[in-house]
This record gives sequence, structure tokens and C-alpha cells, in this order.
Amino acid sequence: MSNFWYESVEDTAAAIRRKEVSPVEVVDATIDLIEERNPSLNAIVYKGYGDARAAAQEAERKVMAGDKLGPLHGVPIAIKDLFDFKPGWPATFGGIRALKDFSIPTRCVFAERMEDIGGAIIVGKTNSPTMGFRGLCDNYLFGPSCNPFDTSRNTGGSSGGSAAAVADGLLPLAEGTDGGGSIRIPAAWCGVYGYKASFGRVPIVARPNAFSMDTPFIFEGPITRTVRDAALAMSALAGYDARDPYAIDEKIDFLAASERSIEGMTIGYSPNFDVFPVEPEISEIIEMALKGFEEAGATVKRVTLGIKRSQRELSDLWCRLIMPLNITGLLGMEAQGIDLLGEHRDDFPPEYLHWIDSCRDMTAVEFFNDQAMRSEIYDAVQSAFTDCDILITPTLACNPVRNSDDGNTLGPDRVAGEEVDPLIGWCLTYPLNFSGNPAASIPAGMTSEGLPVGMQIIGRRYSDADVFSASAAFERLRPWRQNYDICRSRCL
Repeated sequence: MSNFWYESVEDTAAAIRRKEVSPVEVVDATIDLIEERNPSLNAIVYKGYGDARAAAQEAERKVMAGDKLGPLHGVPIAIKDLFDFKPGWPATFGGIRALKDFSIPTRCVFAERMEDIGGAIIVGKTNSPTMGFRGLCDNYLFGPSCNPFDTSRNTGGSSGGSAAAVADGLLPLAEGTDGGGSIRIPAAWCGVYGYKASFGRVPIVARPNAFSMDTPFIFEGPITRTVRDAALAMSALAGYDARDPYAIDEKIDFLAASERSIEGMTIGYSPNFDVFPVEPEISEIIEMALKGFEEAGATVKRVTLGIKRSQRELSDLWCRLIMPLNITGLLGMEAQGIDLLGEHRDDFPPEYLHWIDSCRDMTAVEFFNDQAMRSEIYDAVQSAFTDCDILITPTLACNPVRNSDDGNTLGPDRVAGEEVDPLIGWCLTYPLNFSGNPAASIPAGMTSEGLPVGMQIIGRRYSDADVFSASAAFERLRPWRQNYDICRSRCL
């Protein structure tokens, strides 16, 4: 087994910088590890080994020449097979069979910044559900990704392949995208750290509609095993880009933020965002984890946000709000001669088609009424920060579900006896895509079945540094690195 198995971004980059190991050795070892472990996970769905090896040779040349190196120089990572591109690599938009050979001749911002600023090496693409439209990871082309803590169960989605690859030690960092929790959901179920920045902190370039990423707010961000590795990734990802009309022009020292004390902070705890049913064991684990913040010198108090809508109203709202982006994307494909909703309609799960058909004729008035409902949730989230620095909730309401064999794994339809939407109704993540606040999912503990539970750490708008401070303080007092021994033991 490779010496780089479960090494951090920070340690690997430092060893490369000191010339103790070469990027070529690291990438070769990573490829060997993927070949050995990925068959049980189905995390990596495209292997860009040729490009990765060429990039590793160039990275080694720069080290030997004494060139200036990025914070992730030579570190192998992966991007997600959804709205994330690299020239010549397939872009199936989450396992759409008709797009198995489709490619887009450009790089997404995540790939640009990881390669050009960070110096990382992209070795492949990770699995995702069709169009990212659910909190699970499964599709008709590649099938489900498997949770490293129990491979009969799902990883969560939509960045499920990324979270599984990181949790299993194949890679120290992988890309997540997040339109309703898709970084934080799989981070919670796979026991890793997932970070969604403030909207605009990490630019997203979209065309022909540059403004399309705001309904709901959509993000790109890192999935890692440590908070410091996420901070290193953010040092490359964050920053102004004129192509994004929402990009923030502000510098944050994420590593410094992760070293800052949280003594004197006030942390609000919402056990259920007022309206979500949560399984009792999840609640118990989160409430035990809260003591870590008190040990770090923070004050913890229970808060109510004042949300009046039912959780089913809110999950239906999320589904409606994200549909215009989906529908225009599919119509754009049709204009290129790929009639996905006609000739290839069977490539889509019935739950996705239901929302496409329901929202195809949405009026402007209906859309603005939904934005008014979204505004209620925005106001409720902001109200929590009137006298709190950080807001804590469970990331998810339930344990990982078992994978289906039909390419259409769904979440639970009931949680704690209450009916929920099996696509996303059990995820306490998407309210932050209504509001744009920075949020992370951090490992909080393990269930009686040995499955990870995630805790969601939410900051004020644009207070990303506070989220990193709280995350790192918790990690120091409640480390979770030992949990990965469960994954490691599967092949020892």
C-alpha cells in the first residue's frame, strides 16, 4: 500500500517542496491506490491518468528549477463529473447516458485555480447524480457510489464520489459543488470536512447567463479530511474574477483563521431549523459535540429562527427554484442537436422529470412569489446572528441509506415518523443556498452502527473566517482522524 495513503494536502505539498518526494511518485502512487480501492467505491468515474502523469512531470521540473510553487503544488486531486470541465475529458452531467462521450473545451474555475494558482494535479472525475438533482449519488450510467464506512450504503450527494474518494484516502482533496447541500451532504455521511464559502467568495463563471448561479445560490468548494487542508484549498480558490458578476474582491487568510481562538464567541444551536424532523440518535450526537465549543471557551445557547413554513413547503420551493437553471441548460443542449428531453428522456429519473414537467411553464409571477418565500428564510437565517457569531445545526436528519440496484437510489420518505421528500427533504443544508451564508459540515461523531454524523457550522454572511475558526477549534478538541481506520481496515 502506498506511503501516501491518507496523507494530507499540507504534508504532501511540504514533502514535495522539500524534494523528499517527487510529484511523479505521488501521482503514480495515487493511481495505484485508485486502481486498488475504487472498484469497491465507484467514486472515480473518469481516469485522466495520461494528463495527470504529464502534469506531474512538469510539476517536478518546476520543483527542480526552483520556480515559485503554489500551496498545493504536485498534490493529486479530482474534479466532479457534473458542471465541471477540463478539455478533452467527458462531461456527462451526472451520468446521463447520451453524454458519455460529450466534452466541453474549457476548464471550470475550480480546475483553473487548482492547477494555475494551487499547482495541484487533477487525476480524474468523480461520480454525481443526474444533473445533481438529489442528495444522493447514483445515476443510470455509472451507478451508485458506495460509502467507505459501509459499502452497502450511499455516500450522499451530489458530490458523493468526491467525498468517498477523500474518506477512503484515495485523494486528500476533491471538488464539491453545492446548489442545495451537495458539498455538505456527502461530507456528513462520509465523515469528512466539506466547505461551502460565502456566495461570491469562490467565483463561478457561467455563460450565456452570467447571473444564473443565484437561484438558488450555487457554489464550488473543497472536500478534505482536515480543516487546514480546506484552508489551503481556499487560499487558491477564493478571489476576485471579473467574469463572475457576484465575485467578492476581498482577501482572507484562511490558515490564520483556522489558528484563531473562539474564546468568547456565542454559538447558537438550532436542533432542527425549527421545522425539520431529525432522528433522535443524530440529535444526541450533535448535542454531545456542542460541548467541544464550550471547552474551547465559547458560549452555546439554543435558538429559534422563526421559520413558519413546513419543511415540505421548503423542499418543494428548492426544487422549483433550481428548475429554471436546469430547463435552460437542457434547452441549450437541444439547440446543439442533443434532444435530451425527447429522444433521451429515459436517461432521466422519474423524480427529475416530474419537476421538469411541473416547472416548464412557470410564470414570472410564480417565480417571484417563490423568491418572496425564499426571502422569508433568508431573513430567518440572518436573525440568528443578531446575538450569535456562529449557528450550529445537524447537517442531515438521518443515517446513510442503502444503495439501490436500479440507478435511482432515493433518501428516506419518512424521518422520525414525519413524511419528507426523499430527494432532499432530510437535508438541513439547502436553507443556506437560499441565504448564501458560509457553511461547513464537520464530523461530529459516529452512530451505534459505526456511521459518521455531520454537524453544520454556519457563519454570518461573508464571515468565512469565523467558520474556519470554529471548525478548527472543534477539530483540535474532537479530532476524527482515527475514524478513517474503519475504511483502512477494509483491505488490510
